Amino acid sequence: MKKFLILIIFLFSPSSFAEELSKEMQNGRLKVKTVCVTCHGINGQATGAGNSVIIPNITAQEKNYMIARLKAYKAGEIKHPQMTVVAQMLSEQDINDVAEWYSKIKIQIFDPEKKNWRQYNK
Repeated sequence: MKKFLILIIFLFSPSSFAEELSKEMQNGRLKVKTVCVTCHGINGQATGAGNSVIIPNITAQEKNYMIARLKAYKAGEIKHPQMTVVAQMLSEQDINDVAEWYSKIKIQIFDPEKKNWRQYNK
């Protein structure tokens, strides 16, 4: 029998952790909710285009990679009609904060055969 892995995304709940989030995380969460959520969702899971390769999942993406990509979209170095416009709406601080938010999402994987959870923190 093949192993089945179930990914579960743990996010900060809006009410219980808001006070505990750093200013960077609070701003990142706000920007994600107002700018990124339509396509990438609050948790980095693509919500549009049938959750296809057209809109990538960015859950727990490495922060510096995300910063570099967003800056490249903003500068027009990477050509993409929607992402170029979206990235231009973000300040340098916003780019850092959005990347911080998505990079801090924790993923836990449950292996039913072993009946255990493993947490992966980026």
